Amino acid sequence: MNLSYFISKRITREVGESFSSTIHKIAIASIGIGLGAAIISFLIMRGFQDTVKNKIYSFSGHLLINKFTMNNSVEETPMDVNVELYKNYGQSGLVKHMQEYAHKAGLIKTDDEVLGIVLKGVGKSFDTLSFSSNMIAGRFLHFPDSGYSNEVVISKIIAGKLNLAVGDQVIVHFFQNPPRFRRLTVTGIYETNLSEYFDGKIIIGDIRLIARLNDWADSVAGGIEVFVIDVNRIDEAGYALGEQIDFDLNIYAVKDKYIQVFEWLHLLSRQVNILLAIILSVVCVNMISIILILVMERTQMIGMLKALGASDKLVRWIFIHSGIRLMVKGLAIGNLVGLGFCFLQDRFKLIPLDPKDYYMSFVPVSWDWPLVVSLNILTFIVVAVVLLLPTAMVTRINPIKAIRFD
Repeated sequence: MNLSYFISKRITREVGESFSSTIHKIAIASIGIGLGAAIISFLIMRGFQDTVKNKIYSFSGHLLINKFTMNNSVEETPMDVNVELYKNYGQSGLVKHMQEYAHKAGLIKTDDEVLGIVLKGVGKSFDTLSFSSNMIAGRFLHFPDSGYSNEVVISKIIAGKLNLAVGDQVIVHFFQNPPRFRRLTVTGIYETNLSEYFDGKIIIGDIRLIARLNDWADSVAGGIEVFVIDVNRIDEAGYALGEQIDFDLNIYAVKDKYIQVFEWLHLLSRQVNILLAIILSVVCVNMISIILILVMERTQMIGMLKALGASDKLVRWIFIHSGIRLMVKGLAIGNLVGLGFCFLQDRFKLIPLDPKDYYMSFVPVSWDWPLVVSLNILTFIVVAVVLLLPTAMVTRINPIKAIRFD
């Protein structure tokens, strides 16, 4: 057995209820609390980011393809979707799904209220599975084999403003010349809590209704929404698709369309990284202080070992081993605290949130295991390196003075 490790274990056993015992507990607690706080912060931050991103992506896809236009209208310039790219999107190995869409501005009129809206037209290719997490009542549209559907899905906010429920009928007036209107039936209600971008103005209907109103052919739409296989390769997929589309088409990432939201999420990441740096700094300062106290408390032992011929390296490693043992115990407690809290929050939704401010009704948790492992490794490496600083004090201790130290 390694001599320095053996002596370190004997020292630990002899601590008992002495002052060193209190010091050891403080060291373990500081590491445990620090790591636990880091794990909780990062998993909640990732959960918050993933929840908001998934809401946006489920509504708009990851990439959008439409025609170049200088028009700022919500209504797109029509494009032909009956192209090779749309038919064989799976050949690239980057794209999971494509679906056509179109927008048309209008007014919803009830007996008592009038509200401006934007009808988002979708077809049979719409990914209802991704959107299902946003549905809170009723069902999604049914698309007939011929003609167009007279059904519509509205948001909870619009339903509240107009006092509508599933099964009610509404009259939607569309802005065009001459003006037209359609009587539609509410079959479902959705909620993303992103009222500024979706819930406050968008209702979902059949794209063939928009095509009929605009006198479009069956193969024409406002644009194409693209869902990629790996969200970390959105830019790569956009570049690959950009090489295949016609010169008059434009492709851009949804994150650029809603850049304010994504910049805000990036700011959250930076704040959590700053918190991690502060936590590691506090833990390192605590460990340096604790190891210095332990060295001072064992000054006579250090002098005796040096007098018997022990090298500075051997004596330093005694305290490094002690620090590592404390650190391992602290990491175990930190993982238990952090992961335990996140499990309880994920399972029982203990901490609620105001959806109007946070876009969700409870604190979310995203189980990113590589991140948890990385936090453990980072904490271990940083604190282990810091342990070398206070143990350097051992080399400056004179054996004779140390033996007579009181």
